[in-house]
Amino acid sequence: MKKAYLILFLTALLSFHAVAQEYKTSLGLRAGWPYGLSIKHFMSRTNAVEGILASSWQGFVTTALLENEHPTKSFPNLNWFWGVGGHIGFWDNNPHVNTTGSVIGLDGIIGLEYTFDEIPLNLSVDILPSLNIFGATGWGGIGSALSIRYVF
Repeated sequence: MKKAYLILFLTALLSFHAVAQEYKTSLGLRAGWPYGLSIKHFMSRTNAVEGILASSWQGFVTTALLENEHPTKSFPNLNWFWGVGGHIGFWDNNPHVNTTGSVIGLDGIIGLEYTFDEIPLNLSVDILPSLNIFGATGWGGIGSALSIRYVF
């Protein structure tokens, strides 16, 4: 009976370890500007889509990004990534453009991501510049955040 428990424990531990190293989907909080929720899903080993639902100027912004991820040679489980995408947002009060309304625009992203081996947790830090095309047109600013996501 002890051997069965040991085998079950080791199997669970190894599968837990494998999920944490290379994951398909992660979901969590984005702390920074804009702050909100982040979900990331890998379509292949290096290509992922990320969705961000964030609060901005007493409203919200939804961002969709296509990202390309690359491992670092010096640090295991640490990857750098870059990507492009777009956003749509609605707000009540943006002091930078002195307007209320909606906006549609383009985004870029670059950052670092670390996935823990021991626990199903992923940390990501990024810079997110944006350009508004419709609505309050012009430079949308440079956001940055720390994302803390649970790995599925």
